[in-house]
Amino acid sequence: MSSVRGRQRRVELRPAAGIGSSRTAGDREAQALLRRFPPRSVTATWPDTRQPQQEVLDRLLAPPFAPNHSGGRSYRRRALTGVLAWLAAQPGDTWQQRWMASGADAAGNVAWRDLSVSWLRTEGGGFADALYWHLGGAVRVMICADVLRPSLVWLTTPATVRCLAKEMARTRDPDAFLELGALIDADEQRQAMRAAPLTKQQVLCRIATIVAAKGGTVGDITVGDCLELISVIATDNGDRRRRNSLHFYQVLYALGVFPADAPVTVRQFYTHGQLTVEELIDRYEITCTPVRNLLVDYLRERQTRLDHSSLRHLAYQLGRLFWKDLEVHHPGIDRLKLPPKVAAAWKQRVLELRGGLNCLTAVRAFYLDIAHWALEDPARWARWVVPCPIRHEDTSHAKERQHRKSRMDQRTRERLPVLPVLVAAVDRERKETAERLAAAQAAAPGEVFFAAGQRLQRSILHRTSGARIWAHGPGTGQRRDLTLEEHRGFWTWAAVEVLRHTGIRLEELTELSHHSFVQYSLPTTAELVPLLHIAPSKTDVERLLVIDPELADVLSAIVCRIRDDNGAVPLVVAYDRQERLWKPPMPLLFQRRLRQENRPIPESAIRDLLKGALTQRGVTDASGKPLAFAPHDLRRIFVTDAVMNGMPPHIAQLVCGHKNINTTMGYKAIYPEEVINGHRAFIARRRGLRPSDEYRVPTDEEWDEFLGHFERRKVALGTCGRAFATPCIHEHSCLRCPLLRPDPAQRPRLIEIHDNLLTRIAEAEREGWLGEVEGLQVSLAAARQKLAQLEERATHATTINLGIPDFSQVTGRDITSKEHP
Repeated sequence: MSSVRGRQRRVELRPAAGIGSSRTAGDREAQALLRRFPPRSVTATWPDTRQPQQEVLDRLLAPPFAPNHSGGRSYRRRALTGVLAWLAAQPGDTWQQRWMASGADAAGNVAWRDLSVSWLRTEGGGFADALYWHLGGAVRVMICADVLRPSLVWLTTPATVRCLAKEMARTRDPDAFLELGALIDADEQRQAMRAAPLTKQQVLCRIATIVAAKGGTVGDITVGDCLELISVIATDNGDRRRRNSLHFYQVLYALGVFPADAPVTVRQFYTHGQLTVEELIDRYEITCTPVRNLLVDYLRERQTRLDHSSLRHLAYQLGRLFWKDLEVHHPGIDRLKLPPKVAAAWKQRVLELRGGLNCLTAVRAFYLDIAHWALEDPARWARWVVPCPIRHEDTSHAKERQHRKSRMDQRTRERLPVLPVLVAAVDRERKETAERLAAAQAAAPGEVFFAAGQRLQRSILHRTSGARIWAHGPGTGQRRDLTLEEHRGFWTWAAVEVLRHTGIRLEELTELSHHSFVQYSLPTTAELVPLLHIAPSKTDVERLLVIDPELADVLSAIVCRIRDDNGAVPLVVAYDRQERLWKPPMPLLFQRRLRQENRPIPESAIRDLLKGALTQRGVTDASGKPLAFAPHDLRRIFVTDAVMNGMPPHIAQLVCGHKNINTTMGYKAIYPEEVINGHRAFIARRRGLRPSDEYRVPTDEEWDEFLGHFERRKVALGTCGRAFATPCIHEHSCLRCPLLRPDPAQRPRLIEIHDNLLTRIAEAEREGWLGEVEGLQVSLAAARQKLAQLEERATHATTINLGIPDFSQVTGRDITSKEHP
């Protein structure tokens, strides 16, 4: 028999190692978490480990530790007798001390068995080799009985102890493990996108590992215990597998084991936070200490006006692309005044890189800022003032802007006529995927069903897949995840509709929450005008957008989809990638259920959804490549369409949240002659329709007349949408008017008008009034169109009141309660 069975692992346990993606920031944040939530220390002795040998043997052979099947009891007795005899021969006063003194814990894997078998063979135990694979069961029952507490490294080694969670659930804390299993099962049944990649047994095994190493029950587990186990998992599994091994923390959090101030999401353990200015510069190992200190001081001055992502990029430009590059190619350089040849060679190297022109701009700003600051604080900055090696013309972005403007305009012109195709495609995909999923849910496994023009068969799964519904074509046999298809279809439609109706940025889309709904009440009629509040993002300016009926339907469908069983929008914790900080829990609209928590839909996922929206339609661009939409394409199309249809550019600027109107003008992809003709036509209309006396402060009577216009929009069949101070061009024939928005409550009246028109047409045809028949048929077509509009509105999801939400959801201790994990 080999002296070592399996592989041996040596791990240096560092509680903070490997928790962050960035080693420096991750180690610092992990240390801060460990200081807030220290792990429990393993005591040297406790009552169960001090019991005599015979008392331990009798206890482990009695229920609940005795095996359920009689065939294993004899092997269990012989294995326990051998292990206890082997440990009794080791130095120490307790079984835990003897275990550590034997070297079994340090051996890891299955190598510890060789130590026991070798001793048993030496002592004359002829049955030692036969008990080799039964020794694990003996040690497992000793762990469950709290006689031994191996280290986390030993317990997480593969093949050390099998079925630990099952034995813990049977002997140590059955009620808690039963509740954990039910919680995992219930969450998989609610899973709307995909089942957890870890099985329930693997999650419970992680929890059983902590109980085995620290003692106590599931309710005694602390956040520090989980952090310590995560560090061990990170050391062994690496970054990718480690993230898939952290689901056990979320299950414990959902169970309510942790205190109220515990981290809400397990993702906080492996995201890297902000680096200090010193850490940003020291990454590049700059040799010249004075210049290194200057760069640190400069970044610290700029830090208050930049987000952390911009600060990191600026540190990369100044520290890596500028000074470190000079030290590499010109060793010994120690001053900012560069010789002409050195400056020219550096600029040539930088311009060969992507974004080199931006680096020149950053370095020029670095020199000019120091010269400007020297006037205010000469003692600190004056000794660094030297001529800037980069001239103004070196940083000219005019050609680059022109090329970018040309590319973006061409991109917008290609996609503007395709927008109706995109809208129709995503809406059809949403309806078809929902229809297929509903038909599959109603079908039994193995049953063939028809949905959305396709013949499918619900797949028979050999293992559970949570809430996922699979189907395949009877002829092809290729399986399809209908749940995932419906998920992608709905959120693609939602993203396209919200982006095209609002023109907001992708970052602003992911930050929309239930708190974004604002109501404005007209002072005279108390009519409510719904508004959408856009939180400050790129320009740090908030703004309000009017919610039109189509956008209100989309937002209502989103809210109806994400509401929990209590009717509330779940709170989710999002990570700000620009500032590298975690935001407080918010009822975000774009969220999904993943494992035991609600998570925001990331920007990358929305980009992928839009990228594949037109893949199956075969739409191509001018070069023949498949045409794909990016989120910012819809923003540019929104501005272009708004300006081309009469919206003043300064109003479009406020709607889009641009600081400069030139940015807005750069977004619209129209030709110069269109600008000239449009401007001239606008001036002509203004001179003809707007007398000069109207450019003044309105009187009270004029203002009351303007507000009264909204009161006079109400007609018998609904609401009139004609503009202020414009006459009715249809001679008040509201039934035929396209500006009439019918009221659902007037459906009986419309049906009565429709039936009356049919009767009158029949009478006219009978009497030979052919001239009247033609007019009545036009009215009949208009009545049917209004009824169709009501039918279409009725087919939408149940709308909800987009009122001001209850802000008590995010105050106090409710954000960490069990109802809002």
